[in-house]
Amino acid sequence: MTRVLITGAAGMIGRSVLARLNAPDVIATDLARGTLPPDTAFERLDVTTDDPARVIAAHRPDVVVHLASIVTPPPGMTRKAAHAVDVTGTRNVLQACIDHCVRRIVVTSSGAAYGYHADNPMPLRESDPCRGNPEFAYSDHKRQVEEILARARIDHPNLEQVVLRVGTVLGAGVENQITALFRRKRLLAVSGSDSPFVFIWTGDLARILHHAATAAPTGIFNVAGDGMMTVDDLARALKKPVLRIPASLLRAALAIAHPLGLTPYGPEQVRFLQYRPVLSNDRLKRDFGIIPECTSAQAFDIWKQAAAL
Repeated sequence: MTRVLITGAAGMIGRSVLARLNAPDVIATDLARGTLPPDTAFERLDVTTDDPARVIAAHRPDVVVHLASIVTPPPGMTRKAAHAVDVTGTRNVLQACIDHCVRRIVVTSSGAAYGYHADNPMPLRESDPCRGNPEFAYSDHKRQVEEILARARIDHPNLEQVVLRVGTVLGAGVENQITALFRRKRLLAVSGSDSPFVFIWTGDLARILHHAATAAPTGIFNVAGDGMMTVDDLARALKKPVLRIPASLLRAALAIAHPLGLTPYGPEQVRFLQYRPVLSNDRLKRDFGIIPECTSAQAFDIWKQAAAL
């Protein structure tokens, strides 16, 4: 039987993957066990310390599914602290896998690793470069993680890698900085931009991660449902108006409002609204062997219904 160790297992996606694996030879790790079932084998693991080496050495997993990451920083978290989890933490887990002869590592990267750029191809494919923006902590960190993984594929080819560049995750109960935008009375958009989103349903992501840990081919795969939703599509689905603001005016307003604590968003967030990466899922369906059950629009509808909007 394949022994699987999961980092960040107490999170929503981690719990979903555990439920799909449903095997006694699975080790869940996180800072705390949270709401994990009482019969789940659990080890406390802080990826920013030497815990990965200690825990992986003790359990000798065949596969490590690395989910631990800071997607939505809690209030007061510094960029340095987020970097310690996202980048240093991934490096620590990767090195422990190399040192202790783990067969495969599965890493959840992000479509944000491509960056938010006016010249991004639409859609983006796995062969396109990762140019995560330095001004966006999450995007920049995922770019750095991808660089670490690329180097390891050269230096340590015996360690199999499955790297998943995940789009915006939506499903019942998901709440984060992006869903907060959908809850506003009016949807914010930059004049002249469609502000497209691609979504992946939480159930599809759990199924993809299960396949990655057990039977999938190695490689890099974009993870998104079919299609995309523009800000107008979202507005129609939510029955809300769209507030369109010129980019220069929006940057100026945020430059004033953010230091005053009137908004959590700074002027750099304008690029986030203008140039969202749209991911091709052709390789996911053709080579990885998974066709998402939900399109982007269907994933959004599942979230909307659960959120009672």
